[in-house]
Formats: sequence, C-alpha cells, structure tokens
Amino acid sequence: MKLKINRKDLAKHISIVQKAISTRTTMQILEGILLIAKDNMLTLISSDEKLSIKTNLSTIINEEGSCVVNARLFGEIIRKLTDDTLDISVQNYNMNIKAERSNFNIQVQNANEFPNLPDIDDESSIKINSESFIDAIRKTSFAVSLDETRKNFTGVFMNVESGSISFVALDGFRMALKSIKNETDKEISAIIPARALNEIVKIIEDEEFVEIVVNDNQIKFVLKNTEVYSTRISGEFFNYEGLIRNDHSFICNTNREEFQNALERASLLAKEERANLIKLEVCENSILISSNSEIGSVEENVESENNDHDLKIAFNSKYLLEGIRNMTSEKIELNFTDSVNPCIIKEEDDKDYIYLVLPVRLAN
Repeated sequence: MKLKINRKDLAKHISIVQKAISTRTTMQILEGILLIAKDNMLTLISSDEKLSIKTNLSTIINEEGSCVVNARLFGEIIRKLTDDTLDISVQNYNMNIKAERSNFNIQVQNANEFPNLPDIDDESSIKINSESFIDAIRKTSFAVSLDETRKNFTGVFMNVESGSISFVALDGFRMALKSIKNETDKEISAIIPARALNEIVKIIEDEEFVEIVVNDNQIKFVLKNTEVYSTRISGEFFNYEGLIRNDHSFICNTNREEFQNALERASLLAKEERANLIKLEVCENSILISSNSEIGSVEENVESENNDHDLKIAFNSKYLLEGIRNMTSEKIELNFTDSVNPCIIKEEDDKDYIYLVLPVRLAN
C-alpha cells in the first residue's frame, strides 16, 4: 500500500473513527483502525462490536492495499506532525509515515483479521433533516438511564409514524420527548443506544440530511462520507404515552433563563444533600425556590404568570435543571397537577418538545 495524503484531512477522519474504539476490548485487532486504499479513496473503519464507523476521504493512491494500525498511536503521530502532505506506505506489516523532517515506522496487522461490518439492506430507511435530528438528540439523549440492568432505558426510542418521527428518552425519574414532522409513510420503531446517537451528532458537519436504515438487529446512519453502525437494543420500550396528560390543575409561565439561573444558585446547597432536593412554592405571581442543608439555606424568587393556584412541590435539582438547560425559548410553561404527579415543562417556541420530571415526595 502506498499513498500521498493531506495530513489535516487524515487527522479529521481518524478522529471520527476513534469514536468507536473501546479501551476495554479483549480483542487486540479492535484497538486498531482498518485502512483500505483503493480507487484513490482511503477508507477508515473502526469497531467495538456494538458501534462501528466507516469513513472515506479522497487521496492519491499509488499502490492499493489494506492493513490495521493501532488507533491511538496512529492518531497521535498524525496529529503531532506539522507537514501538509504525508507519504504513507505499508510493506511486510510495517507502516512507514514520511514527512519532510520526520520518518516513522510502526507495526501493523493483517486486515483479514478485522471483523466485517454488518450487512444492512435499505428497505426500511428514512431521511431526517440534519438540524432537526441534532436538536432531537440534544433534547432527549441526556435523559436516558445509566443503569445497565435496565437496558431498554439506556437508549433513545425512535418511533416513525406517517408524517412524524418521535425520539423519547426516560430513566424512571424524568422523560424527554421530541417530535419531528417528516414526510414519510413508513412505520419503524427502534431503541437506539444513546452513545451511538451522541457520537453521530459530533460527526455531522454540513450534511443536509441523515439517512437512517433499520433492520432486525442493527441500525445504520448514513452521512456524506461516513456511515455509523450500531446494534439495536432489543425488547419493548415503556408505554410512555400514558405519562403525558393534558388535564393539569394549572399552568404558569416564566422566563427560562431567570428560572434556570435561580435553580442553579439554589442547587449549590441542594448538592450538599443526597437527594439534591429543592422546593418550589408556586404562588400567584411568583415561584419561590428554596433549599436547605446542614451548612445553610437559600431562597430565590422568580416572577411567573397565569398562576391561579398555590402549590408546594419538591424536585431533585439535577433532573429539573438538565431538562431546562437543553431548552432555548425565552419563556417556558410549567404544567402542574399536584405535589405528587409529574410536572410537564414545555417551550414557548417549540411545541413539539415535552420534558416531564417526577417530584420528590415531601414528608407531611
């Protein structure tokens, strides 16, 4: 294998595939990147068996070939070199990386030992606007569970129906739901590992659309020069629709930024307690936020509108704040039922997003 390549382009694509490299793998071959040089195109492939990434970049190929090179070492070498163009050649399991003033020789492995990418047909595929996709993942993936014993909750549920696509994440304490209008007549559902979705969001640059291809066990995301493969999480997702109710006792509107800043200040003391407990006292024109710990107390007062009820309710500040931090509207709408039922938070400028958070029961 012999090729001449732009260093910055190569470094960029190495960074993309390194997102699928696991530091815990027991297979040495998976510590590497599969390089395939063919038809003036260099293909880089990585995998940890659950997540795989394939990306392509154009280059000058003088001699076609393939090999597997250690991802960490290869990436560090390419990033630390300063030349614009590199000459890379492989012979007898030795890779030579030549720059103007540098000359590296590193061992490589046989490309035939690297596992094949999943074979996914494109019968069940949809296209989503990239900006809408990024927004949906940003507003939901943070709410998945980190508890591996509740595997279904560690992923984001994608539900495709005629005319819309919903992304849902929940962990037993809160739920985030984002819907996207889409001209599709297909019906597809899948639980997608949050890690895969978050890595895809980091890769997307100037693509107009993301194509998503689903089969029984795998899901593939197709970008302009990159494909990301992920295993699906098997099983049924929680029947989340039953959590969304519209018969709230009352609604209050408040400035998102002011409410968020007050919560963050109050949470400084809430963090001193195990439950991160903050209390809200909703009154006619304000929301009083308070927190107490062994080392002190705090009270914050935020203006609100449309309150015709009084309510005292408590939350884990972490769950309340994480949802609000992912909102961008100037105003948010807090929908309350009572002190023991979930609060549903909506954005003024995004009617297709719902964040639901369960309260903490207060002792009488």
